[in-house]
Amino acid sequence: MVRRPSLSFLFAHPAHFIALGFGAGMSPLVPGTIGTVVALPIAFALHTLGSDALYLSVAISLLFVGVWASQVTGQRLGNADHGAIVIDEVVAFLIVLFFFDKQWLYQLWAFFIFRFFDIVKPPPIGHIDRTIKNGLGVMLDDLLAAGYTLLILLSYRFMFK
Repeated sequence: MVRRPSLSFLFAHPAHFIALGFGAGMSPLVPGTIGTVVALPIAFALHTLGSDALYLSVAISLLFVGVWASQVTGQRLGNADHGAIVIDEVVAFLIVLFFFDKQWLYQLWAFFIFRFFDIVKPPPIGHIDRTIKNGLGVMLDDLLAAGYTLLILLSYRFMFK
């Protein structure tokens, strides 16, 4: 049985809080988009306060923690890739933003391109989304969407800058 997470569910286990994007997944409208937005202040703080090594360490740590948190939370919600699980958007977009520190126009384009790939799910994203029903699958399809986003934006930057 698929459950809609409540506020008490959000705080019932650390995995829930993480998987639900620190609360962003509780949004009744477009939780994936809200989860993507959550990456912006995190990226800003990491770029401002730390080094590239710190930024990447946090992103990679969140990736591994996100796999675990998504697995636990998906099982408890009765759906491996429940719409409220948005840590995958947070982590994937955080990786994209690593490459565009203080470049707001690229960040804006990255946001729309990433959301496009995350929603449309071109191959092999859609296949992974449909077939890998665990915490790794939850994270992996968004990482591929991030990869497509980076491919487009970094190619543009290489060709025209």
